[in-house]
Amino acid sequence: MPQRHDRDVGSGLTRVLVAVLLLSGARLAGADELKPFEASYDWVWHGLTVAASSLKLEASGDTWTYSSKSEPRGIGRAFSERPRQVSVVKLNGAAVEPQSYKADDGTTSTRRAIDLKYDWQAKRVTGVYEETKVDLPLTPEVQDDASIQLALMAALLAGHMPERFELIDKNSVREYHYSREGEATLKTPMGDIATVVYKAQKANSPRVTRFWCAPQRGYVPLKVEQTKGDEVQWTMHIQSLTR
Repeated sequence: MPQRHDRDVGSGLTRVLVAVLLLSGARLAGADELKPFEASYDWVWHGLTVAASSLKLEASGDTWTYSSKSEPRGIGRAFSERPRQVSVVKLNGAAVEPQSYKADDGTTSTRRAIDLKYDWQAKRVTGVYEETKVDLPLTPEVQDDASIQLALMAALLAGHMPERFELIDKNSVREYHYSREGEATLKTPMGDIATVVYKAQKANSPRVTRFWCAPQRGYVPLKVEQTKGDEVQWTMHIQSLTR
């Protein structure tokens, strides 16, 4: 699902699943703890459940494929979108190197379609992002809406938490900053689970996205929530997790 931190439902569901593999607690594990998983979430918008999202992480050698899709629920059926995304990355030690990224809203429209290719030899990322041609310099900080999740995880497993990443947004990048806020125990369908709370915020944006991440569940977030000031705009709640 998820996908851009600072967009609401009016922009469509295609951005809501941004950042669902985030941030651990005080103890960092070994890199071998990065495991394939499947998870499902309910997505609540202004108090109403409007979508169900499923996420999947698969591994083949040093190549990882992360995919997600969403289906509307309740009043969400008024939207024609069925957002989906697929990101392929390679792990080079603790570094995540995106190889490709595709996303669309599940309709025939190209208005929200994304198709990116990464050339690490030429250090360029090219393709099309929502009908805008992309040709950008490629640095280790540059990630897309899905690869950033594995980039954060890999950094944590290596023993440090990155303070910032640059997310591709059409033919430009936006800088996001991350910080730890505290700890909380969540009630979930799997029982009460201890989490660490982190936040992400784009420079000069009033929107904040928070992640309740469970160290004992491979650091997969159990809850993701975006606020604008004191208003909760949307929330994702974990429904199932298999690792």
